[in-house]
Amino acid sequence: MPVPTSEQQERKSKQRKIRNSEYYDMESTFDRLYAESKNGKTFNHLMEIIESEENIKLAYRTIKKNTGSNTAGVDKRTIKSLMKLSEEEYVRRIRNQFSNYHPRPVRRVEIPKPNGKMRPLGIPTIIDRIVQQCVLQVMEPICEAKFSENSNGFRPNRSAETAIAQCMRLVQVQHLYHVVDLDIKGFFDNINHTKLIRQIWALGIRDKKLICIIKEMLKAPVIMPNGEKVYPTKGTPQGGILSPLLANIVLNELDWWIASQWEEMPTKTEFKIRENASGTKIKSHSYRALRRSRLKEMHAVRYADDFKIFCSSHEEAVRAYKATELWLKDRLGLDISPDKSKVVNLKRQYSEFLGFKLKVRKKGRKYVIRSHMSDKAYKKAHEKLSEEVKKLAHSSEEAQFMQLQKYNSVVAGLHEYYCIATEVSHDFGKLAFSINKQLRNRLKGDLSKTGYLKDGFIKRKYGESRQLRFLHKRPVVPVGFAQPKNAQHKRKAVNKYTVEGRELIHKNLQIDTETMLWVMRNPVRGRSIEYADNRISLYAAQCGKCAVTGETMAPHDIHCHHKLPVSKGGTDEYANLILIKKDVHTIIHATQDPTVERLLKFLNLEPKQLVKLNKLRALAEMPPIIL
Repeated sequence: MPVPTSEQQERKSKQRKIRNSEYYDMESTFDRLYAESKNGKTFNHLMEIIESEENIKLAYRTIKKNTGSNTAGVDKRTIKSLMKLSEEEYVRRIRNQFSNYHPRPVRRVEIPKPNGKMRPLGIPTIIDRIVQQCVLQVMEPICEAKFSENSNGFRPNRSAETAIAQCMRLVQVQHLYHVVDLDIKGFFDNINHTKLIRQIWALGIRDKKLICIIKEMLKAPVIMPNGEKVYPTKGTPQGGILSPLLANIVLNELDWWIASQWEEMPTKTEFKIRENASGTKIKSHSYRALRRSRLKEMHAVRYADDFKIFCSSHEEAVRAYKATELWLKDRLGLDISPDKSKVVNLKRQYSEFLGFKLKVRKKGRKYVIRSHMSDKAYKKAHEKLSEEVKKLAHSSEEAQFMQLQKYNSVVAGLHEYYCIATEVSHDFGKLAFSINKQLRNRLKGDLSKTGYLKDGFIKRKYGESRQLRFLHKRPVVPVGFAQPKNAQHKRKAVNKYTVEGRELIHKNLQIDTETMLWVMRNPVRGRSIEYADNRISLYAAQCGKCAVTGETMAPHDIHCHHKLPVSKGGTDEYANLILIKKDVHTIIHATQDPTVERLLKFLNLEPKQLVKLNKLRALAEMPPIIL
């Protein structure tokens, strides 16, 4: 059985978001906002788009796919509280929020950090999450057009892998062996609200009503774990949907300031700039001229509030450290943590970033970059796997299969994330020595070298490994079989807000777009928002074809059938719905023999199609049709 890793789930999530906008016909709107923002346009009437029916429905669809949608806020409600609402009622309720927006209090919870401290997490109510998502969908394309290429966190089509790839390129290709590691003290809790609003205004977002809504979001009261209500005067709550974008807006100014010190510094001579196949600008001539000047070479790589500055010498790195510290304090009112911030010589020390540690090693006349799991990441992975092994050993025979699936998922997820480390095989080999010993001791001979290996993710990725073992004939993903790969840069041409960029992310859906839009614009009256949303999803999933006959359905011939009838307790969830032709829907519920015979003659079903039909009739508690 295929095991989806965390990286695969993230990739699917990114692609799903793009398809969501396709379903609700918002692509052209977002593309226009992005293009206009690129050209320096200011936006004064964004609320019209934010309050549009399509944008509100898209927000529901996006939130629903998020696992956090089942976490309740202070009002004890989750996404399930909205599922039963009709489309009209749902859209009306969200629109009413924008008329005089006052967010509900945010529930504060604390989750443990690896260092033993607690990380505060704010959980807004489900209604406020929908509102934030509506705002995010419209603000993101405008901001993406203004963000730096050196920023990688919480952005479309960027990840920790792209950040590590940038770091490796700066070290390996540009020979920048001195790194400034900077850690901002309590970044999310110390963001200046006034400064943030000014930065949003500077990006061209000048809809006054929208600005007021964002202000209200920032000032939303927080219910502490002890029940105390706190009214924040600074910071953005970690856990809020809009918080990552607002954090990137704050630090975007830092990105461009560092780039202006050297990378984007204009030269007296305008050198010709070429672009490679991936869309990356080649500025070698400009850089050569800048290196002959007295300017200090520096390049930044940032992921959220974690960032590094790469320099060519220790003296330049120290100057960059001091200058950045003063700039953060003066411009953004933020302090750095002296204990966690330092200048590192990669020839002598490791520099940690996003769970990796980087260093260079001499090879001949050159220095070659080497990367490992960081010590903290290794310890955390060991503790996690040990816990999963313990649960696996203590689970009953019935629950052991599900626990094994979870264990395999954890191992595969660790491999997927850390495989870009050059020494990943060494790190996981050491980890496997300990974990395998625990598996042998706790499972007491239940492990074997033979078993059933079905087609799927495990067979494809681990089938050739000699380390593969089986627990009661089921495969156990080998911890030590971690295959390294090169960290991939983000191609500059990849962009979810351009037609060309989307083609590089995923292939266009092979469906009739006009009919799908008809399905979206003509919902079944009186049905819930969940029913309407799943109806669109099913049309895309079935490629516009009847689930029984396989024939392409015309708009007015599309019927959405409950497998388990509503009268029998059936719900509007995706798994209980199926799209079929009108005549097929009629014959499923038909009780009169003449009606059944007439429709059978008209449909002319094949044996396999008749089997599908009888399965649906059985669920509807109707007798099977026998020819």
